Amino acid sequence: MSRKRHEPHEEHADESWLLPYSDLMTLLLALFIVLYAASAVNTSKFEEMSRAFKTAFNSGISILDKGSITEDDMLKRRTAEDLNRMDDGKKSKTREALKQQEQQNLEKLKKDLDKYIQKNGLSTQLETQLNQSQLLITIRDNALFSSGSATVKPDSQKLATAIGNMLQQYPDYEILVTGHTDNQPISTTEFPSNWELSSKRAINFMKILLQNPAFDPQRFSAIGYGEFRPLESNTTDAGRATNRRVEVSILRNYVEPTSDSNDITLSAIANEGKKEE
Repeated sequence: MSRKRHEPHEEHADESWLLPYSDLMTLLLALFIVLYAASAVNTSKFEEMSRAFKTAFNSGISILDKGSITEDDMLKRRTAEDLNRMDDGKKSKTREALKQQEQQNLEKLKKDLDKYIQKNGLSTQLETQLNQSQLLITIRDNALFSSGSATVKPDSQKLATAIGNMLQQYPDYEILVTGHTDNQPISTTEFPSNWELSSKRAINFMKILLQNPAFDPQRFSAIGYGEFRPLESNTTDAGRATNRRVEVSILRNYVEPTSDSNDITLSAIANEGKKEE
């Protein structure tokens, strides 16, 4: 029997590598296209994008929220910023002018008070002092009250009225009236301690000032410090006499920071919640 002879099949080469190779070529082509596009970027578009980012970061506005920013938008914002700077400059100049006017007002008021003191021979009972926070009028207690009393003497009420008449020319200032005593204890039915005595003296003097209808009571306040704000030592009669006093403070509206914490505190109390006009 004859056997059939089969011819061997031709073996084909493995071409599976062509698929990843073609993918690789595609990726390389895409890479070169991207590199070319990056090298040929539109300079004007790039600068516009740069300005857009700068404006967004400076103004706190997200470009994702606002979309693309045009040159008109940036021009408007720059104009607004310039106007704000101009407004700040005007406010600064206005504030400086108001400070100068306030200084002139307080200097004139001090001059008028000093003239009144000199004319009426009150130099040993009254004195004035102008500092960075206030115009301070100091009145010795013997000019106003009898010992241990908070009732203003009838003759001294004229003094309070005269001071009020001079103050009424400047109604836009905060007025703080403070009472002070020496360290000698007091214990009566009306005044259990120097706190009550000093507070009542300040209030009674303030009430006489407020009899002037030109004043706004909202701008007035009274505080009693007792013996705890002495000017001199309480170990001598002269020192105790100096410490017994009523002080009237005309507080500045425009105060620069100082190292005097008391002045800053007084100004902060007086101007809390008040808007600058």
